[in-house]
Amino acid sequence: MNMAKPRAARPRRPSSYHDWLQHYGRIDRTILCRQIRELREQPLISVVVPIYNPKLSLLETAIDSVRGQIYEHWELCLADDASTKDEVRPWLEQVAKLDRRIKVIFRPNNGHIAACSNSALSLATGAWCALLDQDDVLASDALARVALQAAEFPESALIYSDEDKIDATGNRSTPYFKPDWNPELFLAQNFVNHLGVYRTDLMREVGGFREGFDGSQDYDLVLRCLERLRPEQIRHIPRLLYHWRMARGSVAAVPDAKPYATSAARRAIEEHLTRRGIEAQVEPCPENREAHRVRYSLGTLTPKVSIIIPMRDRIALLQKCLSSIREQTNYAPVEFVIVDNGSIEPETHEYLRTIEAKVVRDEGDFNFSRLTNAGAAAAGGEILLFLNNDIEAVESDWLREMVSHAVRPQVGAVGARLWYPNDTLQHAGVILGLGGVAGHVFANQRRGRGGYFSRALLQQNVSAVTGACLAVRKELFDSLGGMNEIDLPVSFNDIDFCLRLLAAGFPNVWTPYANLIHHESASRGHQPTRAEQEQFVSEATYMQLKWGAELLHDPYYNPNLSLNLPGFELATPPRLAELARPKKRSGVTRFSWTNILHRQKHPW
Repeated sequence: MNMAKPRAARPRRPSSYHDWLQHYGRIDRTILCRQIRELREQPLISVVVPIYNPKLSLLETAIDSVRGQIYEHWELCLADDASTKDEVRPWLEQVAKLDRRIKVIFRPNNGHIAACSNSALSLATGAWCALLDQDDVLASDALARVALQAAEFPESALIYSDEDKIDATGNRSTPYFKPDWNPELFLAQNFVNHLGVYRTDLMREVGGFREGFDGSQDYDLVLRCLERLRPEQIRHIPRLLYHWRMARGSVAAVPDAKPYATSAARRAIEEHLTRRGIEAQVEPCPENREAHRVRYSLGTLTPKVSIIIPMRDRIALLQKCLSSIREQTNYAPVEFVIVDNGSIEPETHEYLRTIEAKVVRDEGDFNFSRLTNAGAAAAGGEILLFLNNDIEAVESDWLREMVSHAVRPQVGAVGARLWYPNDTLQHAGVILGLGGVAGHVFANQRRGRGGYFSRALLQQNVSAVTGACLAVRKELFDSLGGMNEIDLPVSFNDIDFCLRLLAAGFPNVWTPYANLIHHESASRGHQPTRAEQEQFVSEATYMQLKWGAELLHDPYYNPNLSLNLPGFELATPPRLAELARPKKRSGVTRFSWTNILHRQKHPW
């Protein structure tokens, strides 16, 4: 009698962060110790801790987290800022006797956290300095991971990790799985803070911590270090190496607990921009007052913008698009370039004869890349703005905001925040690999919600933005040869273009301060033909073969987060192993038409 083999049980999907930690948060000490032994050099890491009137039980836990490090080449540099509690000094003197690697300095006068941190820094003799607050906790593998990262990338000078929060009972929550270096996002929020590790000579070169920036002294330190570093010298370890204590009155528990820190942060950003010769204002983010907005100045220059709109009939959409821009937008000079892809309705031809715009005729089959390139070739502006004809302007400053980024010489493409008419989010940048090739971030999120660590509210670098609303300098567009007409006539041409910009050294920017309505619902309900499905799969295949490794490793998205829609959920399992040796994929994922969120949609 034949018996069917029982089906293997599916691995249980973690239902909570605690559950996820049980599955994927364990440390293989044996492997880590072997990797450390194999290092040619094991640099001394100085852990710098400023102290003032601590709760001794929490400080003891913090110190124990250093003493319990898998990596043994550390020194602990403690500085007491003239604590008024009588028990603190004798307790610290006893701690210093526990381990020769522990150093303590007692300040005669209270100077606040920046001055105290400098006193702790004065004790450091290591090649690297790691910053630790008096009531926080380092993961046991923290310094080992730092040493391995420093060995793998010897030019690195600033290393940071992911973090989570820990309560008084030791329960962990709120993991922040951070992006790799994201300079635009960093100007909006200090995501480097925990765990931040610096070359000691770099810290001393910039003058250590500056007094007067208490509460944001670390933010100010990073900003001054940035001015001496290349982006590749800033390394991110996508692991939870720091546990931020949620103590009463702390920023970890209450974000606005220290309003003076927010004010100091904005002063630090302003001074940083001034030192770099960048004209800009720093303001509170209007949707999250604890975060920051950098409003870049155009100075005396107002470059001409060519707004390029492909279309085919559906003239009501184009009329609404053009009238909304003319009525709402406060930016000039602007020209419109309409690319007509074979319109046949008489009212369309009549309308196009009457409008103040350049009209480019294209009678060929639909090829979005070709239409885009034709519009760019006819454009006379220094800035090209590619716009779908179902976009509606609803605020005055959107174009100025996009241009203020596009004119910056180091920036590639610039994208806006696009909303559906029902006040749900359509576009907030693109994550590579999400749902297949690429997917929109926070799709269908309600207006007013910040998303993962307020990312839907903050300016940031992204790997790609949608071609439905994309600004770029004309010289840059031309230098890359425009959109790919041959391999990507319909889908993913915008993603491919943005990735080519990124590869050429021009990071792309998404701004939430340019808001428009995208009536993309006008194109919904269309059932794709078999030929359209085959075309789509062909283009998705091209993207995977060309950008396979990059699609798996979006630098602005963390490998501990899932590539399943809608994104920003815990990955099960994390994709950490893939980071070690990323390779071009030999195979191609089988794509479902309905599972790909990012796809160029056009109302014609």
